[in-house]
Amino acid sequence: MFGVGNGQAIHLGERDCSLQRRHQKVLEEAPSPIITKKERHRMGETVRLAMSEMGYRGAGTIEFLYEDGEFYFIEMNTRLQVEHPVTEMISDIDLVREQIRIASGEGLSCTQDQVHLHGHAIECRINAEDPETFAPSPGLVKNYVAPGGMHVRVDSGLYTGYVVPPYYDSMIGKLIVYGVTREDCIMRLRRALEEYVVEGMKTTVPLHQKIVRDPEFQRGEYTIKWLERWLETTREAGG
Repeated sequence: MFGVGNGQAIHLGERDCSLQRRHQKVLEEAPSPIITKKERHRMGETVRLAMSEMGYRGAGTIEFLYEDGEFYFIEMNTRLQVEHPVTEMISDIDLVREQIRIASGEGLSCTQDQVHLHGHAIECRINAEDPETFAPSPGLVKNYVAPGGMHVRVDSGLYTGYVVPPYYDSMIGKLIVYGVTREDCIMRLRRALEEYVVEGMKTTVPLHQKIVRDPEFQRGEYTIKWLERWLETTREAGG
């Protein structure tokens, strides 16, 4: 959401960040595959009105737990988050630009009535980690080829010859894909993951390739505990 501090605020829908390992997000999508249009409106308006009455200024992300038609407040992050590109994909609003506009005193570029969410977007966090043990895998990038094409976006600073250091967060890229429907989005994501090449180190690309092929993920039948259970079951089954 964005607020300008004078009672004006807008929300940009929700993102589903349930696919987590040890409370670290692995894959995010927007909109959530289980939230109804009515629930989305109720949640969004609750956030917008709260931020308006609070006089909030700037970008903000409100986190909720959702269960059985009800949502429960966890925390508020007073900033954009890693997964903000999926919101950009379905809203056609540059969130970084919007944040700068507000900071410079220009105000919002649109009203809530002008926010039109459409289609579906998924982001995969690509980490320099072993996809099975999740051990860090820093080192020299011997060959790097990013996927491309319509509605495929890669946010990364990688290039052939770059050395990934062992001192920081292991995320080395974000793959964001858009589709008219969730099914279209998943199909495009599968292709993009197959085209993603990072040689010289291990990455979590193979993990994402397995996740997007899982029938439960494809049906949107997952919870915040799903990924860790899935990983355990996969290891027991030998891959």
